[in-house]
Amino acid sequence: MFSDAWGNYKNILCVRLDNMGDVLMSQPAIRALKQSALGRQITLLTSSAGATVAPFIREVDAIISFDVPWVKTDEINGEQQLLALADKLRSRRFDAAAIFTSYSQNPLPAAMLCYQAGIKAVLGYCRENPYQLISHWLPDKEPLDYIVHEVRRQLELVETVGGATSDTALSLQVSEESRQTIQAKLVALGIRTDKQWLVLHAGVSEEKRRYPADEYITACRSLMEQGHKVVLTGSSSERSYVGEIAHRLGDGAVNLAGELSVAELIALIAAAPVLISNNTGPVHIAAAVGTPVVVLYAKTNPQHTPWKVVNRVLYFEVRPELRTKNRLLQSFPEVSAPRASPQAITTAVNELVRDELCESE
Repeated sequence: MFSDAWGNYKNILCVRLDNMGDVLMSQPAIRALKQSALGRQITLLTSSAGATVAPFIREVDAIISFDVPWVKTDEINGEQQLLALADKLRSRRFDAAAIFTSYSQNPLPAAMLCYQAGIKAVLGYCRENPYQLISHWLPDKEPLDYIVHEVRRQLELVETVGGATSDTALSLQVSEESRQTIQAKLVALGIRTDKQWLVLHAGVSEEKRRYPADEYITACRSLMEQGHKVVLTGSSSERSYVGEIAHRLGDGAVNLAGELSVAELIALIAAAPVLISNNTGPVHIAAAVGTPVVVLYAKTNPQHTPWKVVNRVLYFEVRPELRTKNRLLQSFPEVSAPRASPQAITTAVNELVRDELCESE
């Protein structure tokens, strides 16, 4: 679609400024860029949250972490830090930049940052003509004309500049040290990996995407009656919330919220027979390590379902007072069934575990 000049660009900046899961869903597109030119170097500009998972993505050669003011964050970076970031990017002398955004995000602030950094070749989606800010512009037709999965969206973007790969799966590197650390933790906690157990990630960065704790507890009690042990995970800020769930579940549950590094969380999910989670980063970690996942999916972004992994998606409504003000996300166009419930969670886990046992026999 565009000129062949991108084939000669060796120093590429990839921009993904939101969350861990969004970075992971951009990985196949980053891989396509990486593989499409010999000796190409990829630098990822991402948020502090995105930067936690980026070291485990083999296609990324360098990481620049910065929390920009146009993406929701608890960090505060002012105008002077933003200007300093532009200078830092300029000093790296990038040949081109690819801006990855979901359809509900505006690429123009990131494009302006690239403009200030002197990056002339910029690839990205945009609803209106960005003129000099995005030289390789794809008119954004989502969600008004159609919706595709987030992974597919980014792959289609880089295809326009020759980015192609036969491997479109998510993938994370899991170190042997992390695997051994997690195995030792599980043994110490009385979790036998040859018996029934699972991981529950009950926390999430946005309250609107948090499935009710009471319903998680009801589902887990049913699964525990069937012999499952439950390992709960979460960030350090979620430790109290997750701890209350663990307390109510009793002896069959252990709380690791706030105790795991990202490397250890990846290794834990990789070891687990199944993950139960809200629609958040660990779902995409599960996809990257091949762990079956049951996702409690708030009716928000319909294009973020698990990618190329065995899964069950169970939908629930967002409470009216928590619904987004973004008009592009105020309707949920996809089929929103089956509905989430404790019984649906229990059934989904049993189906996934049974299917995995059948495949291993």
